[in-house]
Amino acid sequence: MIRAIGAASAALVAAATLGTLAAVASKADALPRLTPSDWAAIRFTLTQAVLSAVVSVLLAIPVARALARRRFPGRGLLVTLLGAPFILPTIVAVLGLLAVFGNNGLISQVLQWFGFEPVHIYGLHGVVLAHVFLNMPLATRLILQGWLAIPAERFRLAASLDFSPADTLRYLEVPMLRAVAPGALLLIFLICTTSFAVALTLGGGPRGTTVELAIYQAFRFEFDLGKAALLALVQFGICAVAAVLILQAALPAGFGGGLDRTVERWGISTLGLRLQDAAVTVLAALFLVTPLAVIVADGLPRLLTLPAEVLEAAVRSLWVALVAAALTVVLALSMALLAEGRGAAWRGFIGFLGSLSIAVSPLVIGTGLFILLFPIADPVALALPVTALVNAVMSLPFAYRAVAPALAETDLLFGRLSASLGMSGWARLRLVVLPRLRRPLGFAAGLAAALSMGDLGVIALFAAPEQATLPMQLYRLMASYRMEEAAGAALLLLVLSLALFWVLDRGGRMRAVA
Repeated sequence: MIRAIGAASAALVAAATLGTLAAVASKADALPRLTPSDWAAIRFTLTQAVLSAVVSVLLAIPVARALARRRFPGRGLLVTLLGAPFILPTIVAVLGLLAVFGNNGLISQVLQWFGFEPVHIYGLHGVVLAHVFLNMPLATRLILQGWLAIPAERFRLAASLDFSPADTLRYLEVPMLRAVAPGALLLIFLICTTSFAVALTLGGGPRGTTVELAIYQAFRFEFDLGKAALLALVQFGICAVAAVLILQAALPAGFGGGLDRTVERWGISTLGLRLQDAAVTVLAALFLVTPLAVIVADGLPRLLTLPAEVLEAAVRSLWVALVAAALTVVLALSMALLAEGRGAAWRGFIGFLGSLSIAVSPLVIGTGLFILLFPIADPVALALPVTALVNAVMSLPFAYRAVAPALAETDLLFGRLSASLGMSGWARLRLVVLPRLRRPLGFAAGLAAALSMGDLGVIALFAAPEQATLPMQLYRLMASYRMEEAAGAALLLLVLSLALFWVLDRGGRMRAVA
């Protein structure tokens, strides 16, 4: 029975990715149908993704270096804060950036006091700014792990050889960056190519249209399924190439192992280096915290006076997020159980299915589902269930990567004992597996719920006005210049997203078996 559920889950994921891609391909005409505006959207997508990835990684390197070689009060909190933008609703981040960098934002007001023109945030530079805000913390976390992975013995040897900071950079840190930075660069590139809400709000017109936005426009405004399908295939091609490159990007740094000693650094206590690291850390913290602080300050006075449509949208978003979280857990656990105890080829195939949605845009999946559903049902009536399904599939790669290793370890430790006791099926799942998978399952559920809570993608394709989720309602408030109500809705969305992640993740850790 458990394997049957796993097989059904794998089939569902394959249908939601490869099946929808096939449905899209069936509606697509030949590539020569791409218009000049479509090619412009492709160029803009690649340009903004490359710039966003390069700037994010270049800014992350000095921040990660400062965090790796300094200890100060609040460092742990700052490192934790670096993980928040990954689950931060994109539309909330955009509103916070507008409050700081927009025409009427804090920086523009300061500039006007001194007689300068206000900042113009819309267009390519605005899209890149938003992507850097969302992804520079991710790059910092990835590169920081690379710095912390350099064995302490290498720094001890460098000190015994009287290395200067420049020598340490050349012989220890640059090789690590060559191994870590390309993967971070490609991952952020992939994230930025599938970004929808940023281009929708900050693109600034036809010249700021991405492929994702062009799919939405062809689908929603022109109802040209052939054009939407063709653009969806182009988007899949871009994402597939980036995903393959990510798998090939990891290179060994060549440091070997160590004795797991605490890393000590020598030659970094000069006043100049301390001031440099302090400045980098403070600027990074201000860049991350200021937009969120403005959202909280502007939204608090209006949180209790939100209109009814915002509260109704919040209830719909909670429903979608909880369904997506439950479905993500079922998919990840059942597919991991299906792969358990099988050969390497079978495990690799299930892992491939579990990671496949990385290379498929949610709008591509949404377009394919519309094509499949349109002849047999009203896709608009199914907007919320479809959104929950797509969000679950998009969260599956992260959930599967959290669950599968924990299940493999459980089988290694208790598999023979369970077999000797004749324990299998539901009894083994209930008594052995689930108690030891509470932590990764709770994390997977929290992450899926938070990501789904802030999603502004598939719902934009399907939803009627009365079916808007909270991110969609927030976008409508911003588009109608009801900025005070938008600030309150943004704070509500931020609180609900973080609360869902905390409650589900915390629930998984409570009474978990180590």
